[in-house]
Amino acid sequence: MRRFAQAIADRDQLAESIPEAIAQAIADDQDRYNIGKGKPANVIAMTDNRLVVLIDMVWGLVPRWSKEPTTHYTTVTARLERAPKSRIFAQAWKERHCLVPMSGYFKWDRQRKPPWPHFIQTRDGSALLAAGLWERWEGEDGTSLLSFAVLTAPNLAIPSPLTQDGPIFLEGKNAIRWLTGSISSPRSLLRHAHVPSLESYTVGRAIAKADVDDYTLLEPVDPAEKGPEPTDEDEDWEDD
Repeated sequence: MRRFAQAIADRDQLAESIPEAIAQAIADDQDRYNIGKGKPANVIAMTDNRLVVLIDMVWGLVPRWSKEPTTHYTTVTARLERAPKSRIFAQAWKERHCLVPMSGYFKWDRQRKPPWPHFIQTRDGSALLAAGLWERWEGEDGTSLLSFAVLTAPNLAIPSPLTQDGPIFLEGKNAIRWLTGSISSPRSLLRHAHVPSLESYTVGRAIAKADVDDYTLLEPVDPAEKGPEPTDEDEDWEDD
């Protein structure tokens, strides 16, 4: 997973997993169809005084000990089994959980030559809440950066022919429990995860272009019709 969409038109798509005001703010915000590494996204987090808030954060977690607001590693996702002990993610795992709302995400079908992107979404049109970690980086000059990563694990609900590995989803009380830190181990997170009914369809390869961000990226495309090739700068997105 290297790209996802936040195009949630109706707060009812978020069911009752989060406070109504947060759900409405997500529905009222601009649609984003091509969120990739380094791009801003809506993230639901909890403040130190236990308030649930919606904040724009950059995708690709930058640990607070980093000397610069960047990382040499790919930190848009964090493997669940490794995150709690990872030098990059361990502190965020202990202290800063978040939820990443999304209408769906993109994933390559690597059995096809050349590989081709699919868009994965719920069958009933509801939005998804992915479990994530966030961090606040602060520079010596007073600048700061809020960033996040999405937790991933094997997921048998992902449709064939795509590899069955992707974000971990939550809903209802378990979503809030994740924010509060009540769910604190990988095993517990998997036990409380939501496994939605998912579907996927092929979309155009224009998704690989970071500067393209509109609703046409979600339109179904026949892979037999040649589309634009991914650019060199987007090669890291292909590492699902």
